[in-house]
Amino acid sequence: MPYDLSFVRVLRAPPALVWRALTDPAAIAKWNPPDGFVCEIARLDFQQGGGFKMAFRNLATGEAHPFTGRYREIVPEARLVADDSFDDPDMPGAFVTVFELRQVSMGTELTITQSGIPDMIPPEACRLGWQGSLDLLARLVEANAG
Repeated sequence: MPYDLSFVRVLRAPPALVWRALTDPAAIAKWNPPDGFVCEIARLDFQQGGGFKMAFRNLATGEAHPFTGRYREIVPEARLVADDSFDDPDMPGAFVTVFELRQVSMGTELTITQSGIPDMIPPEACRLGWQGSLDLLARLVEANAG
């Protein structure tokens, strides 16, 4: 049965910089893949209704996990909604990821909600993956926040 997870992270960076990290292909490739993986972006058409095709490739084994999606909602520096699904027929279903940014006194509060995660991905593995990705995102945006 698919499940949902959510995460909240305060980043010491302005919403504009966090937004750039969420939408720039080079930045996405730097922070988004979980530890041990690299991100390969085949296509990214960043506009509402636009699509993307990426893969997380395990650096040790070379095994790639490609996925395809589209941008459902784009509100600059505030909200980004994307759906995606794995290209692997053994990992059926689509899931939706919502990024919400809110300026706070220390920078940006980023809330991520992911729904419809395939149950073959253990929730604890998904949480660990996101924790690592959010650490990388923080390092990327906070280093340049000045």
